[in-house]
Amino acid sequence: MFAPRSGLEALKPYSVEEIQWPIRLDANESPTDMPQAIKTKVIEKLAALPFNRYPEISALSLKTTIAVGFGLTAANVLIGNGSSEILEALCYAFGGAGRSIVYPSPSFSMYGIYAKLADSQPVPVALNADYTLDADKLLAAAKEAAASVILLCNPNNPTGVVLPPAQIEYIVANTKSLVVVDEAYHEFYGKSSVNLLSKYPNLAIARTFSKAYGLAAARVGYLLASEDIAQTIGKVLLPYNVNALTLATAEIVYNMRQEFAASLAENSRERERMTAALGAIAGVTVYPSQTNFLLVKSDTITAMVARLSARGIGIRDFSTAPGLTNCIRIGIGTPDENKAVLEAVTA
Repeated sequence: MFAPRSGLEALKPYSVEEIQWPIRLDANESPTDMPQAIKTKVIEKLAALPFNRYPEISALSLKTTIAVGFGLTAANVLIGNGSSEILEALCYAFGGAGRSIVYPSPSFSMYGIYAKLADSQPVPVALNADYTLDADKLLAAAKEAAASVILLCNPNNPTGVVLPPAQIEYIVANTKSLVVVDEAYHEFYGKSSVNLLSKYPNLAIARTFSKAYGLAAARVGYLLASEDIAQTIGKVLLPYNVNALTLATAEIVYNMRQEFAASLAENSRERERMTAALGAIAGVTVYPSQTNFLLVKSDTITAMVARLSARGIGIRDFSTAPGLTNCIRIGIGTPDENKAVLEAVTA
């Protein structure tokens, strides 16, 4: 008799409410579509695409385009169906039975799931009360667990807090584990650990097109790592894992990424405005963020969520999640959307 694999019954899949909110600030998406200049080029490219042919199995063109920007080679780049696919594959490639994967908590909720799917032991390490990371505590946990992988989201989701570059280097330099820095929100922060790749062979960097570049619908991400690491992870990815439409779109977007400068600048201005306005409300704490979202805490968070919902504003409610009691995550929207948020929470 067939039955699911042991352990799946206790596994909670990644889940969000599929509600088409009039104002969608619950998924850390770009609040605006791609610039028209880029969209025009994408449409022209897709119109000439032979849909009857499989995509380039190696994604060599996009890999080369990205590699050149970092002074690397295509062999140092891996393309995935979103950076999430790459992170999952990484856990399969370097995790496995009898191995541990360490990560801060709270952080991206899929890290623990990826570890379990890879038959690895997930080892969450609690952040400090202000959501900063104790690097020595993390390293001690990794050493005790003989961790094969350490996952670091920087800036961190859902807290928005950053790990300073020196702290990341300290971690990488003081462990034998593979350290993977998930830089999904790098473009909002501006600082990266990419410069450490040539110095530390146990480092890899994951990025996505879904956030700053507004390609959440296309699902594409990439990994920067040594050739050996990239090749090993590539062994557990499916053939043709990224479709031709996405590859073509991502290459155009990457080559025209300067077109997103205006939206990134607006995000920064609006984030600071929202931080100040929400932080001025009695009983509300807004955590420092270098992303396109804010983590907000209040003892009256249930009422706040109700007021937002009543006005058709979708946010991510973490108020009952471990380490995030009374917290919600609010994406930075357009100025008008952010105005609606402030009007709702101060009503």
